[in-house]
Amino acid sequence: MPFTRTKLVSAVTLAAALALAAGVSARAPRAGGVPIPQVAAPMISADTLNTVTRELSSDAYEGRGPATRAEDLTITYIIKRFKDAGLKPGNKGSWLQEVPTLEIEAKNPSALSVKAGGQTMSFAFGSDYVAGSYRAVPQTRIADAPLVFVGYGINAPELGWNDYAGIDMKGKIAVVLVNDPDYDAKDEVGLFKGKRMTYYGRWTYKYEEAARQGAAGVLIVHDTFPAAYGWQVVNSSWTGPQLYIQSADNGMSNTEANGWIQKPAAEAILKASGQDLGALTAAARKKGFKAVPLSATASFGFDNTFKKTVSRNVIGIQPGKKRPDEYVLYTGHWDHLGRCNADATGDDICNGAIDNATGIAAMVAIAEANKRAGPADRSQVFLAVTMEESGLLGSKYYAENPVYPLSKTVGGVNMDGVAPGSPSRDVQITGGDKNELTRYLTAAMKTMGLYQTPEDHPERGSYYRSDHFSFAKLGVPMFAVGRGSDWVKGGKAAGEAASEDYVQHRYHQPSDEYDPSWDWSGAVQETSLYYRLGRMLASTTDWPNWHKTDEFRAIRDKSRAGGK
Repeated sequence: MPFTRTKLVSAVTLAAALALAAGVSARAPRAGGVPIPQVAAPMISADTLNTVTRELSSDAYEGRGPATRAEDLTITYIIKRFKDAGLKPGNKGSWLQEVPTLEIEAKNPSALSVKAGGQTMSFAFGSDYVAGSYRAVPQTRIADAPLVFVGYGINAPELGWNDYAGIDMKGKIAVVLVNDPDYDAKDEVGLFKGKRMTYYGRWTYKYEEAARQGAAGVLIVHDTFPAAYGWQVVNSSWTGPQLYIQSADNGMSNTEANGWIQKPAAEAILKASGQDLGALTAAARKKGFKAVPLSATASFGFDNTFKKTVSRNVIGIQPGKKRPDEYVLYTGHWDHLGRCNADATGDDICNGAIDNATGIAAMVAIAEANKRAGPADRSQVFLAVTMEESGLLGSKYYAENPVYPLSKTVGGVNMDGVAPGSPSRDVQITGGDKNELTRYLTAAMKTMGLYQTPEDHPERGSYYRSDHFSFAKLGVPMFAVGRGSDWVKGGKAAGEAASEDYVQHRYHQPSDEYDPSWDWSGAVQETSLYYRLGRMLASTTDWPNWHKTDEFRAIRDKSRAGGK
């Protein structure tokens, strides 16, 4: 779960998130010509939020590590609470969806050897470059592969942009810049939304696109500001075991190797090739850039150890009464880090009370409220996913193997950290105005008298780092919204202090523990918000889409066309 200064509480996956206003105004606002439904205020149980959070974050659950003994305890408890809340098994009579995973670790890595300009240069693994493979093969060996500078490595037909135009990447290694061409803009104006990172700027996209282009490998040039983190983060993240979803081809559709290279190393390679990284970077920021083959080849390799495991998503459903074959999702991850580095007291259990026992507690409370309200027109699906902390793997697996077709999935509400504390006066939007759900948000904020807080550091791409992204990536309209820092009790000083305390002293640490003195009023407000936005989408005939220039529009259009 990513955090920003003011975004202490959960990311919500719909722009309708602030539809607390429904049922208040005499005239319902309209979205896309379809009236926004009136939704009665729910009764959200503070006791449910407290009880479920306390249970799932107790030491008995050992930090809810996937594929451990604690997983069985966790999913058994979630199923019980889902049953008690009136949900039905959501996967063809079963509560569970198995998520097959693959753990790969690179061992015995070689140096990166580059031949360029009549010389051979060597770059050390860890300090100069890192690499790994998504393929389940015992060895990865790349020998004398030609290097090609492909700018930002972006192929965006809707923007008329293709860094790979006219180049055959088979057997070659793509040298790619981090982020996207607008990353240092002062505002959010530009083809790639200015300083707000698009998915084209994420490292995951760059690896995926290089694989689609047939490249043998990828080396992303690390630069701290556009990456939003230092080399030490890259080095620690890309060493040790890596988790992936098992695939029928054992990952062979991916490149042979994906990696990063330090900027000074990349500068040296390009200089030896008769090129200048700064000049090529400037050229790559302009539309019409053409990939530049370098007079250089690279060789490197490593051994791979791998093992297969299985974890599970938990799925419940409240069938719709009028259009049961149309679906609205409520999602939240049940997993956390399990046993982790011990603190000064010797406590080595990362309990994950806020992250994300509270999200599962909110999901249960919403299911209870829906039981009291009765079925909506559309079906509401409750999806407690695994392995968010391992790279959104549980939500990724569901999105790629949906129990309910994504073409029939209207949208969803993701709950990733429903923090206790005061209700707030403001709202923070992560990801910006990406889709037509914004109209729901605008109408709701006007009625409620709330104001919008700008997202902290939009250039860091936080939108792409929580479970809602797994669905957005495959076209389901998603938006991330959460309580801001202007708390009713104590104002901005109180909200910002609570956020800073959590990020600095509890986030992903053993100290993220349940506290019996917590004030649940803010979490009740947040959960009521989630109930209403999901219920609104479950009560309308509207099918909101992404804006025409958004990176997820094309896949949604294709999905919906096939589902009609």
